[in-house]
Amino acid sequence: MKFLYTLILLLALSQCFAQKQNVYYLKNDGRYVDVRDSADYIRIVREPDSASTLYNVFEFYKKGEKKLIGKTSSIDPLVLEGQCVVYYRSGRRRALATYKNGRVVGTEYSFYPNGNIYLEKDYPDNGDLYNDIDNNFIVKSLLDSLGAVLVKEGNGYYKGYDDKFTYVEEEGPIKDGKRDGLWKGVFKEYNTGFTETYANGVLVNGTATGKDGKIANYTGARGVPPSFKGGLNAFYKYLGGHIHYPEDELNRNIHGKVLIGFVVEKDGRVSNIKVLKSVTPNIDAEAIRVIKNSPLWVPATLFGTPVRVYYDVPINFALN
Repeated sequence: MKFLYTLILLLALSQCFAQKQNVYYLKNDGRYVDVRDSADYIRIVREPDSASTLYNVFEFYKKGEKKLIGKTSSIDPLVLEGQCVVYYRSGRRRALATYKNGRVVGTEYSFYPNGNIYLEKDYPDNGDLYNDIDNNFIVKSLLDSLGAVLVKEGNGYYKGYDDKFTYVEEEGPIKDGKRDGLWKGVFKEYNTGFTETYANGVLVNGTATGKDGKIANYTGARGVPPSFKGGLNAFYKYLGGHIHYPEDELNRNIHGKVLIGFVVEKDGRVSNIKVLKSVTPNIDAEAIRVIKNSPLWVPATLFGTPVRVYYDVPINFALN
């Protein structure tokens, strides 16, 4: 009996070790790093299960606690599909959502660190409903940490916490699932307080006060990411017209995708260019060169003020 148990265990272990997987080390802002000690978390992407085309993705905090479990249609970058669960270090659920083509669809549930449900949001399939800084949702319900209802069936008073649930970042009325009326808040990370007026989910106007006392006014959105003048199509047209395929790699039929990270400064300049995912030294150097020589970008703004933002972009070196 003991021999049979040992045999079964060895077979299970052999199947586990035979399964192909990719391991990545990442920072909390999504940047790749080369060594585990420099990472904030670890991502493992394993080959699909039998009769499935989706890869299994697991993320772990540095000490091995589970961080995320889900499935993806792409190894790198991830394109999440189906149900995905995110966890606190304690092992309790932080969020539960369903993905389609990398976007949340249907109902997403968020939880307090004590395990109680915090927030329930609905995302549309077409992405046309309500946009709030890259998110697209309506609020269905919100409860405090002890279970008292603050928003019910899309109506009530919203209190949004920081990531660690240490203070209320923003608050205001919700009507039919959307922001409506006067909102206020403070983002300690940016030393900024603000007041905003919404009408049916649309930001009519906002006023922000920084730590230096300077006041900025804005409309439409709190934050706007950096962009290449003319948009992504113009950016890839620029790349296509300026990249010189390294001769050695061309002759040896070497191709691949370089992931480049850089900072878009407040004035639109590109700085701090780094290779996050390498192909070859020659291809990496060419990717750095073409990014370094790119025209000025449109800088990101937050609360109506230009800010320097970290950005990364894949550059594909392909042979036709």
